[in-house]
Amino acid sequence: MRLRRYAKLIVIILAPLLLLSCVVRRPAETPPPELVKLKIPESISRGEGKEPVLKVYVQKTGQIKELPFEQYVAGVVAGEMKNDWPEEALAAQAILARTFVMEFITEKGGSKYKGAHVSTDIEEAQAWNQEAVNDRVKRAVERTKGEVATYNDKYVKAWFHAHAGGTTASAKEGLAFKEDEPPYVKIVKSPDSPDAPPDDKAWTAVFSKAEILAALKQAGGQTNDFSSAKIVEKGPSGRAVTLSFGNTAVSAPEFRLAIGSTKMKSTYLTDIRVEGDKVVMKGKGYGHGVGMSQWGAYALAKQGKKAEDIVNYYFKNIDIVRIWE
Repeated sequence: MRLRRYAKLIVIILAPLLLLSCVVRRPAETPPPELVKLKIPESISRGEGKEPVLKVYVQKTGQIKELPFEQYVAGVVAGEMKNDWPEEALAAQAILARTFVMEFITEKGGSKYKGAHVSTDIEEAQAWNQEAVNDRVKRAVERTKGEVATYNDKYVKAWFHAHAGGTTASAKEGLAFKEDEPPYVKIVKSPDSPDAPPDDKAWTAVFSKAEILAALKQAGGQTNDFSSAKIVEKGPSGRAVTLSFGNTAVSAPEFRLAIGSTKMKSTYLTDIRVEGDKVVMKGKGYGHGVGMSQWGAYALAKQGKKAEDIVNYYFKNIDIVRIWE
């Protein structure tokens, strides 16, 4: 009887402790990638495993500003995404922003602006908004500090765009990429968020014939008039690769840049036709469609995906590694 009484007493004492241990236990966070050796350009290096320093040409002021690499990345993230987005989407953007600069400096040697490694000129590099950096952006950048995307120990071309229209593109069709198709670029179904602006998902643009003719000339085409417009060739994702206006054919990505990429939002056209002295285009998505869709990253982050998972979803057979602490 006495043994039974002691056994009951032990159960009474231990039960709350066992319950408490169940309550306070938390799953371990995903550890950061292992620190690896990867070539950091000498012009920005402060030593192996150490965060580099960048000389950034700030287009707004016309001055060169020396910044710690991660501080520059935070400004890019805040410039390329809204700072109230899910942290893991911001973190995915940080990985690509960091990779972009490393590939840019490694391959091009630096900015076209003398004395700078990179600039805030979006025609050369990435958007940048230091004023929009908040705690959410800082946490996303800090969480991925030093992380870059590589393929065969080389920095990838870290392409991204706003909205894929449901499907991403190959580099050749989306960007008229002149080199061989990068092996890490893949076409995937993109779960672009329904929270995206409706006119990013599906848009209509109307151009005058004069605007079309001017853009044709800029993109290498030459004609004085046309009465028809059509898609001549499509790429594997369904985007227009070649357009024709009358008898004049032109690269669709190059024409989009010439006519205005904020008006002709993509080459993922669903309709193109001539109506009197106007050309009406309808399409899906916003941007060139290559690499990571930002609204897709938003949706995946909302589903609980980590930044590394998001980047791996949009790029094939890459490694995400950490090159400084």
